[in-house]
Amino acid sequence: MRFSVTIPAYKSKYLRECIDSILAQTFTDFELVIVNDASPEDLSAIVTSYHDERIRYYVNEKNCGAVDVVDNWNKCLSYARGEYVICMGDDDKLLPDALKLYDELIRRHPGLAVYHGWTELINNESKGFDVQLPRPEFESVYSLILHHWTNGRQYIGDFVFHTETLRKQGGYHKLPLAWGSDNITAVTAASKGRDGLRGIANTQRLVFQYRVNPLSISSSGDMQVKMDTIGKEKEWYSAFLSDVSDNPQDEKIRRKLVAELPHYFQIKYIYCIADDLPNGNALGKLIHWLRFRKKYGLSASSVFYAFFIYLKHKARKPK
Repeated sequence: MRFSVTIPAYKSKYLRECIDSILAQTFTDFELVIVNDASPEDLSAIVTSYHDERIRYYVNEKNCGAVDVVDNWNKCLSYARGEYVICMGDDDKLLPDALKLYDELIRRHPGLAVYHGWTELINNESKGFDVQLPRPEFESVYSLILHHWTNGRQYIGDFVFHTETLRKQGGYHKLPLAWGSDNITAVTAASKGRDGLRGIANTQRLVFQYRVNPLSISSSGDMQVKMDTIGKEKEWYSAFLSDVSDNPQDEKIRRKLVAELPHYFQIKYIYCIADDLPNGNALGKLIHWLRFRKKYGLSASSVFYAFFIYLKHKARKPK
């Protein structure tokens, strides 16, 4: 079997739309693995309404929860029987030729451990409103990191992994709320490679649709946990980028990344604080983050800058 498309499912609102997009693929050599994370919503009624032998459905006895959501990603991985695996959000969608284009990309770049799909952002009405910036068909692991840090917006559903290689590297990298887990997993796969080949190949056509909505885990959750998780992500990249590359071009990019790392994560901290300020008394939140700023290596001016971002965003909101 070529592909295992997996859905670690919890929400019902867009699940049918998600499933329909997968079953509508023009490339048919795949299975669909759905793992219900002990959801309080009736996901079973939706899944069992389909009569398609490609669907395999499991229900967790215990909820992994938002903080440990990567555990459910790895449960999905444990059930996968395909040569390659995709992990999608239960509200995301594949475009009809996605698996066909992935198959063609893999055939052009055999032996890699990870591939990336060009992604469109959709809203609650499933209307596209933005796309990721285009990327070269092949790039190094350092280029992968640089594109993410400068252009942002990568998601776990963007990536296709060689299943056995992903298992050998320990599965999806676990961080609380899955913050940074997708990118670290992809960087690890691209750096280790398969059959001696390192790097990542990117589709040149749109294949995936990521839904931006307030129900997603990335749009919710405890800000203290998110701030601590950013710190863990920073530590991981610091260690990863400490190894000098023997490729002169990659070494130039690696050095640029090392120089950019403090600023990149400072910005992540600042925007995380700005996102937290509307949650209750903004002045009280401001005082809280001023008190704890040294834990994250932030200056008082950085915290006040987060407050400025909050006020600017608040002023722009329609009344």
